[in-house]
Amino acid sequence: MMSKGKVLVAMSGGVDSSVAAVLLSREYDTVGVTLKLFTNEDIALDRTKTCCSLDDVQDARSAAFKLGMEHYVFNFGDRFRECVIDRFNNAYIRGDTPNPCIDCNRFIKFDALLKRAEIIECDYIATGHYARREYDEKSGRYLLKKGKDPGKDQSYVLYALTQEQLSKTLFPVGEYTKDEARGIAREYGLLNADKPDSQDICFVPDGDYAAFIERDTGMTFPPGDFIDKNGNVLGKHNGMIRYTIGQRKGLNISLGSPAYVISKDTKNNTVTLGKNEDLFTTELIADDVNLISIEMLDEPMRVAAKTRYSQTEKPATIYPLENGRIKVIFDEPQRAITSGQAVVFYSDDTVVGGGTITSSPTH
Repeated sequence: MMSKGKVLVAMSGGVDSSVAAVLLSREYDTVGVTLKLFTNEDIALDRTKTCCSLDDVQDARSAAFKLGMEHYVFNFGDRFRECVIDRFNNAYIRGDTPNPCIDCNRFIKFDALLKRAEIIECDYIATGHYARREYDEKSGRYLLKKGKDPGKDQSYVLYALTQEQLSKTLFPVGEYTKDEARGIAREYGLLNADKPDSQDICFVPDGDYAAFIERDTGMTFPPGDFIDKNGNVLGKHNGMIRYTIGQRKGLNISLGSPAYVISKDTKNNTVTLGKNEDLFTTELIADDVNLISIEMLDEPMRVAAKTRYSQTEKPATIYPLENGRIKVIFDEPQRAITSGQAVVFYSDDTVVGGGTITSSPTH
């Protein structure tokens, strides 16, 4: 059978990207690549919880060898530092809660890697994301759609993909469920068929974001006041970066009823606490917006939207604002909308677009 072209498959060492390579090798000339994003000396890595460790490189190489593929390791450490780690640190420092996986996809996997693929004359890149790509003849646009497995759909973290990037990207496992993917891996005798999914941010494998930021930046974040909505001091917090909107655990304060972080003021170094109902709002503003299924938003549009990866999207209307920003008004109040996180808009199973949450007026 004639090859459909040459594909550079991003192989993390996990089962999903290995199965992507299996599926593509049936129709394309495939080349495997694993990205070296940081040195193991920088972080204490636990191979069962994170990606990009030396063990993962070996797992990826093993899968590529099993499939008769060439395998490369590309060092993108400098760009990862600039576009992912530094942006992560800076977001927390200014009081936001970032999603570094979105930045990694945006600046590393679908930007730097795609440019490298073109240099070595590959027609496409591919990843193991659970999402689907289709070309819509009517609109002349590439569409990003949810993966077949609703429990594993990763379209949320891919909303920043441009038309150019989508035109050169393949998501073969998006047509399968996770169980089906593991079954394919076992069928081909891949060693990582039953490897656990990575859970944590790759460069913070212990989940202690604050300790990482202090260690990485050399900065310290002094204690300040917990206050209520009226500005009354309730106690002392342990440093602004240790708190995020909606947090209840780890406050170490007793107010006689459950208390939640409802806002942060980096200028005055205060963390405002309130009740659970104080966390609900219907509106937000999104900046740095990328649209996929439409070229531009010039009038209000009904969508379903979500503000966290693990959420189910909810009915909303999006409105165009100046400078490409978008206002989102949900039909029902949403809990703990957090600046720095992504809001992604859907029409059925198609991603309309998304952006970074910059403000969330209280209702």
